[in-house]
Amino acid sequence: MTDAEIGIFGERRRANWIRLRTMIVLRWFAIVGQLTAIAVAEYVYNLDMETGLCIMAVGISIIGNLVATFIFPQSKRLSETENLLMVIFDVLQLAFLLFLTGGLHNPFSLLLLAPVTVSAAVLPLGRTVLLNAVALALVTGLVFYHLPLKTESGQVLRIPDLFVFGQWTAMTIALVFISLYARRITQEMSAMGDALAATQMALARAQKLNDLGGVIAAAAHELGTPLATIKLTSGELIEELADRPELQSDATLIREQADRCRDILRSMGRAGKDDPQVRHAPLMEVIREAAEPHEDRGKTILIDGDCEGEPLILRRPEIIHGIRNLIQNAVDFARTTVEVEATWTESQISVRIVDDGRGFPPHLLGRIGDPFMRSRRTESQRQARPAYEGMGLGLFIAKTLLERTGAELSFANGHDPFAAPRSEDEHQGAIVEVIWPREAIAVDTRTARAPLGRNTLVEN
Repeated sequence: MTDAEIGIFGERRRANWIRLRTMIVLRWFAIVGQLTAIAVAEYVYNLDMETGLCIMAVGISIIGNLVATFIFPQSKRLSETENLLMVIFDVLQLAFLLFLTGGLHNPFSLLLLAPVTVSAAVLPLGRTVLLNAVALALVTGLVFYHLPLKTESGQVLRIPDLFVFGQWTAMTIALVFISLYARRITQEMSAMGDALAATQMALARAQKLNDLGGVIAAAAHELGTPLATIKLTSGELIEELADRPELQSDATLIREQADRCRDILRSMGRAGKDDPQVRHAPLMEVIREAAEPHEDRGKTILIDGDCEGEPLILRRPEIIHGIRNLIQNAVDFARTTVEVEATWTESQISVRIVDDGRGFPPHLLGRIGDPFMRSRRTESQRQARPAYEGMGLGLFIAKTLLERTGAELSFANGHDPFAAPRSEDEHQGAIVEVIWPREAIAVDTRTARAPLGRNTLVEN
């Protein structure tokens, strides 16, 4: 599934979030308001209007609500087509009431904006445009075609034509503006929700790998002694059974299988580590662990740092996964080389990831770290980055995870992507810098060297 298709799927899924019961309740409120307005106009202000037709229009809404209430279950979710049809019905019903009561001379004509706003927040773009077109046509028609609203004495209640034109202009602008505003806000909220869900999934996956690593590390520790004993004993048997080849081959097989068990435990332990001995590690080792999955992707990853006074830091899943995502992004865009530079002082720890690619697009520098779906990639982009299948959420996930550990991230370009490089030593591509307060992730050396105690049990 491509990124564009994922975005469309998410939009359609959100269109199915609205419950039928919610629309029914909102319509009941509208019905009560309409009946109240008709009663006040008829019995308080003694207006001469088509009361029977108005009651009929409201009665149709009542019948529709009752049918929906008794036929469909309360938990029913409306599809985008059903949602569109319900909103169009509400717009037509309200427009018919306005036709009977003065058109745009009626101050309640502004209520036509409400259904359109609801649709813009939940429906796909095409159906929102369709509903806006229907509402705009009805508003325009009400300017010229409507029954006049009269008092009991026969006086026509109307506003000047200039005000009618202003009312039509204001409603037209409001239809477009409110639709765009509601749609934009909803899209950003949905994108943020999807991105946070992806972040939680990534963190949960990293945590599960660490838990798995804890089980494996504990198993390797507990099985180390019996495996060593089996290997030692089998070696002695091999020497003693030199004159009995058929039994010596069995002893040799036992030693080989013991070595195989050791290798299996060692390879499985690479998925993660979480026993007390490796809850903290030197900064450079954590960076190497984060970069390891991308070392065989055809790009050179250079890790540089002064080993003197190197701090011990927490091996938190957020740190490893966040730095790994940043390195992955650098490898995706680099031409040949990615440099990871680590520096530290008494107050802070910094990691800079620099690639020799084209850098971040200038128009996106201010948005980097925000969740957004990428547009469909061209064939040339696929050839340039064949291993890249991301959704544009990688940097957001990395930023969110690292900020949870107290880090601050900054994104920049080493040079103007449209200008030629000035020197060979100049950074050529994107630069990502992660800075932590030292106390946020550093571990006191005295604490690190204290007795560790027993490995804790990992519970399901």
